[in-house]
Amino acid sequence: MSVQENGHHHDGKQQRFPPGTHGDSLEHPTGIQEFHLLHAEDPSKIFFTEEDKKKIQEFVSRYPAKESAVMPALWYAQEKFGWLSIEAINLVADTIPMPRADVQGVASFYTMYWKKPMGKTHLAICTNISCMLCGAYELYNYIKKTYGIGNGDVTPDGLLSLEEAECLGSCGTAPVMQVNNYEYIENLSLEKLKDFLKSRGL
Repeated sequence: MSVQENGHHHDGKQQRFPPGTHGDSLEHPTGIQEFHLLHAEDPSKIFFTEEDKKKIQEFVSRYPAKESAVMPALWYAQEKFGWLSIEAINLVADTIPMPRADVQGVASFYTMYWKKPMGKTHLAICTNISCMLCGAYELYNYIKKTYGIGNGDVTPDGLLSLEEAECLGSCGTAPVMQVNNYEYIENLSLEKLKDFLKSRGL
């Protein structure tokens, strides 16, 4: 069943979304998520320099099919702009080049691509089975309670954001937390988490 952008079904009935659903991820009755990509605050700042364009073409040259360059190219854009606005995603598509819809599909599928501004420190805590059994929810809920943020939220000062992550591939060192998509903190305990937050001035 398709849903129009105004939140109504084609049969005229209003679409009701589950409580707590955020505007950037609207859940269909089928369970499929429809991501609403956001615009940059200042689209005029979303552009690639000649050096950036050469880097994207370097990615393209690594693969037999140019479409394979989309993931490193999106990652490069996220590193440059901080998150992936619709303008940044389309810029990647036009630079490769490949259809914008295809690049939007890749960006919206993977959680490592941020479709809205995140905190200066972004924490992704795995809550899959191994981490869950080792106390991941105690850690996740500590951050929620202490900073008043939930999954995908950012503190008002923009310093911290939180994500309840799917498996981070470190089951043998559970529970694990990923920081800003790069750093892993394994065998995480509440004391270890508190020390980390303190070290970040949070």
